[in-house]
Amino acid sequence: MGQDSRTSQEQGYLLDNRQSEAGTRFEALSALFDASTFRHFETVGIDKGWHCWEVGAGGPTVPAWLAERVGPGGRVLATDIDVSWIGTAGAEGVEVRRHDVALDPAPEGAFDLIHARLVLVHVADRDAALRSMVRALRPGGRLLIEDADPALIPLICPDEHGPEQELTNRMRRGFRRLMEQRGADLAYGRKLPRLLRAAGLVEVEADAYFPVTSPACAVLEAASIRQVRDKLVAEGLATDEEIERHLAAVESGRLDVGTSPMISAWGRCPVEDGLG
Repeated sequence: MGQDSRTSQEQGYLLDNRQSEAGTRFEALSALFDASTFRHFETVGIDKGWHCWEVGAGGPTVPAWLAERVGPGGRVLATDIDVSWIGTAGAEGVEVRRHDVALDPAPEGAFDLIHARLVLVHVADRDAALRSMVRALRPGGRLLIEDADPALIPLICPDEHGPEQELTNRMRRGFRRLMEQRGADLAYGRKLPRLLRAAGLVEVEADAYFPVTSPACAVLEAASIRQVRDKLVAEGLATDEEIERHLAAVESGRLDVGTSPMISAWGRCPVEDGLG
């Protein structure tokens, strides 16, 4: 959920958590994806007393849910390169720590469950980050990675029936161009099952969730475009007039604005070798 690579941040992370729109984005992402994430936690398995690591936490909602499930005998560590948006989660049974999953050593201890959502697609050295998480699992521990695959369904308005929808899809193409320029892998989500198996995990499964339209989708789109509008204009990908028309259409409620598919992949660390 939060961007978690110091290298990427130094190169100009597209959706900088320090910008005011980041809070709006985190709220919209929670509204869109928390229910799906919590369903996957139930599928993967979670119990009282577990030690959990939430990587690139961004906002407070996922760490707080984990803390409630593991109870006072468990441990929830929430890390991010910028922890300012995690808020009061630390007062609710969550330890908050600034940490770069690709560059910093893994936190001490072995974890029963490690989760990252919308993190690795933005990390410059995502392979190193994935290896770090796998090594931090206890034998039998579970890893759940959820990441977008924007290239899988390129249209943010699947029903492109008019000029407003065409402009929205063109704006999204420009947005993705900016992501690619900063090292994002727009086809990363589909690779997750293969990467988890290659990392040594067993019982690997995956599915996808794809919101087609909702008020939260519109909020997310408007906040994202506001964050990058100067870059869109500077790169010649959109004009100020086009951006204003696009934002007005999104906020009018006339558009069916969706999101990229969120691919969730999970696996278990073998008990026999532990990988850690």
